[in-house]
Amino acid sequence: MQQVISVWVRDPRIQKNDFWHAYIDYEICLHTDSVCFTKKISSVRRRYSEFVWLRQKLQANSLLMVQLPELPPKNPFFSLNNAQQISERMKGLQWFLEQILCSPLLLSDSCLHLFLQSQLSVPKMEACAAGRTHYSVAQAVQCCGLRRFHFDEDSQKDFSMSCDSDSDRQECRHAESQIKDLAINKAESTASLDLIGTSPEETLSCSSGPT
Repeated sequence: MQQVISVWVRDPRIQKNDFWHAYIDYEICLHTDSVCFTKKISSVRRRYSEFVWLRQKLQANSLLMVQLPELPPKNPFFSLNNAQQISERMKGLQWFLEQILCSPLLLSDSCLHLFLQSQLSVPKMEACAAGRTHYSVAQAVQCCGLRRFHFDEDSQKDFSMSCDSDSDRQECRHAESQIKDLAINKAESTASLDLIGTSPEETLSCSSGPT
């Protein structure tokens, strides 16, 4: 029986560093019955720069044995106020992950699993993958903070529109009002996945199953 790995990039949200600086992150929802994943359902949030990090790590770890797909290009004019740009970027990020998950070689990379199923920061993912943490990759995944999310087959087109800035500088207040105006809530969804919420980077002291 063919194993299924489904991944969706959705729900962009503005995260503020301070009054003048902001960035956008995206929800990555994964649902699978693959033996490659200990956790079959997960939801994390990642920003564009973390996708860039993931591609660099996968390319380095695969020793050029795999031709990695391209990420949507970084646009110096990417605006917090342009819903079309954020929609196109999300489609590109989802396509990137879908292609990555088709490679058996890349599926064995611990950086990919930490990216998709933990909420560790980039430095902590690097340390964990290198074995420099008191918790293992499996423990980081098992203790990942999760929350409830809903998925609709049309959600790639009908999601809450938000915005991003490659320079992390834009008019946040105006952008937040745009998100409210552009938000679309589906009356029905084809699937609903209920997950347990915990804090994003809590102390990873729980036990876990095999990797």
